[in-house]
Amino acid sequence: MVVITGSVMVKADRLAEAVALSLEHVRRSRLENGCVSHAVYVDAENPNRLFFFEEWADQAAVDAHFAVPASREFVRGLGRCAAERPRLSLYDATRRAV
Repeated sequence: MVVITGSVMVKADRLAEAVALSLEHVRRSRLENGCVSHAVYVDAENPNRLFFFEEWADQAAVDAHFAVPASREFVRGLGRCAAERPRLSLYDATRRAV
């Protein structure tokens, strides 16, 4: 499994646009093969920061996700809303039963 986390600080006057773009992106991404979960959250300490959490079945699913034209369009659109450079981290994870 691959876990992706990301965050972006958005311009206050572009927050509604960034949230709308993000919700459209996560809802579309959830339908992709290999997507286990995909969500966006508003930071409770700073409402202009959006946080993303994704789980993918494997690296091939992540690669396919990043190749989708709508994913690239989302990145460009979110970049126009950003006050700072977005952060993205990928983790190779093993799921353990608890």
